[in-house]
Amino acid sequence: MKLGLLTAPFPDTELMEVARWSAAAGFEALEIACWPASGGEARRYAGTSHVDVDGITEARAREIAAALGETGIAISALGYYPNPLHGEAAHREQVIGHLKKVITAAGLMGVGVVNTFLGGDRGLDADRNWDRARAIFPEIVAHARDSGVTLAFENCPMIFSADEWPGGHNIAYSPRIWRRIFEEWGDSVAMNFDPSHLVWQMIDQGRFIREFGGRMVHVHAKDVMIDRDGLYENGVMSVGMGWQVPRMPGLGDVDWPGFFSELYRAGYDGPVIVEHEDRTFEGTDAAVKRGFLMARDVLRPYVK
Repeated sequence: MKLGLLTAPFPDTELMEVARWSAAAGFEALEIACWPASGGEARRYAGTSHVDVDGITEARAREIAAALGETGIAISALGYYPNPLHGEAAHREQVIGHLKKVITAAGLMGVGVVNTFLGGDRGLDADRNWDRARAIFPEIVAHARDSGVTLAFENCPMIFSADEWPGGHNIAYSPRIWRRIFEEWGDSVAMNFDPSHLVWQMIDQGRFIREFGGRMVHVHAKDVMIDRDGLYENGVMSVGMGWQVPRMPGLGDVDWPGFFSELYRAGYDGPVIVEHEDRTFEGTDAAVKRGFLMARDVLRPYVK
């Protein structure tokens, strides 16, 4: 395993500076955030563009990969998390076009994984969203396969705010949908697994890893705290809003010893990438780094 971090919380810091700091801090890998360099993404911890994939050449791709290699940092994946199943066709077209560019860039850089979302229209149920996914994704999956890249979907429901309620913006959150994904596209796709999303959904972590561990090619280390007062106030029908609180690993309700025990039993030996969405450790560069360093110290004993 390699312990690393997702670069999204450093939107104003150049990629090589992030890499040098990460290496000096004892991290071994980066998942590189690749939102459009032109901006436009307003969601928290989204919009960071550490590699401008628009029109990237093979020479430029190799230059970036080589420069990172000189720091001792590996690239675990390129990450871009839009909503390819959005209710507006124009939005779908825009984000799918950029996703294809990220896939192309990964192939040119020799990076084997692109992390993304399957997506979801919050106004449709999971079955109708799945029908849309079956129509939209074959072309994207084929492009990834032709580029020598594995498309890895994250298991995040993407429901944190009123504009995502009630259905969320990503249907790849439940075992029922994950079975469909792998039955439909086989080894052409995989999972980027984040255990925090299981906690508030009351999905058994160990059972989930035992069923899908062999399909995981990338792991996010993020914790979540259930705010019991918020749960009391809002109830489960709020679908996590007001009571699911993202935290750095070790400060929430994820069972980290059990998590790593099941990963090792499943044969997982890939990257473990800290995803930082903890409001306690943000606002300044020093605070963000403090959060990452704390996560490093919590996780390091398990990552061998």
